[in-house]
Amino acid sequence: MATVVRMPSVLANVTEGAIQSWLATEGQTVAVGDPLAEIETEKAVVEYAAEVEGTVGRLLVEPGDNLAVGTPIAVILAEGEGQDQVGPALAAAGVTVGTDAGPAPVPPAAVPEQTSSPEPRVAVAPAGNPAPAAPTPTPSPSRGQRTFASPLARRLARERGIDIAGIDGTGPDGRITRRDIERVPASSAPQPTAPAAASGDAASFTDEKLTGMRRAIARRLTESKTTVPHFYVTAHVRVDRLLELRREINETAPRKVSVNDLVLKAVSGALQRVPAANAIWNGDSIRRFTGVDIAVAVAIEGGLVTPVVRAVQDLTIGRLSAVVADLAERARAGRLQQHELEGGSFSVSNLGMYGVDEFSAILNPPQSGILAVSAAKPRPVVGDDGALAVATVMTVTLSADHRVIDGAVAAEWMAALVELLEHPVGLLV
Repeated sequence: MATVVRMPSVLANVTEGAIQSWLATEGQTVAVGDPLAEIETEKAVVEYAAEVEGTVGRLLVEPGDNLAVGTPIAVILAEGEGQDQVGPALAAAGVTVGTDAGPAPVPPAAVPEQTSSPEPRVAVAPAGNPAPAAPTPTPSPSRGQRTFASPLARRLARERGIDIAGIDGTGPDGRITRRDIERVPASSAPQPTAPAAASGDAASFTDEKLTGMRRAIARRLTESKTTVPHFYVTAHVRVDRLLELRREINETAPRKVSVNDLVLKAVSGALQRVPAANAIWNGDSIRRFTGVDIAVAVAIEGGLVTPVVRAVQDLTIGRLSAVVADLAERARAGRLQQHELEGGSFSVSNLGMYGVDEFSAILNPPQSGILAVSAAKPRPVVGDDGALAVATVMTVTLSADHRVIDGAVAAEWMAALVELLEHPVGLLV
């Protein structure tokens, strides 16, 4: 039976998006997991994969069209079906079919020309990445007319203080795309000017409007902090042996591993030793897992995302390092797939590379635990013989959901983690 593919909610709290580019063509056979399209939202560009197998019977919208979540975007035909099944599938889905057997795309959202001074520029395009050759642009609407732009282009323009009314869009019908914004030289973006402070007045300031991603982060973390009963367990871990193991691995391994890779492996081992901590709050039940899927916090321009590493317990340290590096690279490029941002029972947030001594993190529901990892630094310690010595110490703090994890379970889990980090040979077996 033919399947009507609808605009997915590729990220939490996203209500609209645009097809940036189709990755499949009409007549192409696709399997579950094959890429169908790049979907652009205010937050990122996410690769969307097929959820059914079959043949792409029809692509219903053009790249650049701004669509609400749930809008039909394509039809995938089952084995043995032909083009004569496209119309009935659309009719069954409640889509009005025109003379060309395809629905009219939803009109894009309009962005009125800016009449006030531009917002402060809070990000610039990465240096050293020349923009690709652009197709011949369609002239932008004249002053007083509406300016059409994709969601991500609007967000980037706001962040960079760029007036989109003065940009020639290269998308369909002159639509302004992300690439059009990135081609605008940083020097041409108006710089914010703070009001001059009169003598004796308070310091001057500028207000930066919230981006879509920052709004989503604020909403989600406020909800977490105010509705989930957090409690915290902290440990100070001697990691000299861990750093020595890393040094030995990197002397011979084809790929360098990081301290964070070893921490992730230790977190996985601790969750296996204390399975009561490998669970999530499920509303009217607690869902317990046998495998270990861990979300890794990755800082990106304007916020952060938490791609999930699957089955960490089955990965060698070298393979784990490669998987984490790939997810982080694609996260920063906005090329994560939807399923890579979903699931997991636990998160790891590492600020050690910034020299942070200690911090606690906010839970990412429905996950019941998140580990905050700080910098490893030389500190005075008391040895087993009572003598004062110097060791490399790393502070880690577990934030736990008390609905799922009791204090005794959290303490048991932390003890298992400390054991693995201080005697890291256990990570190799």
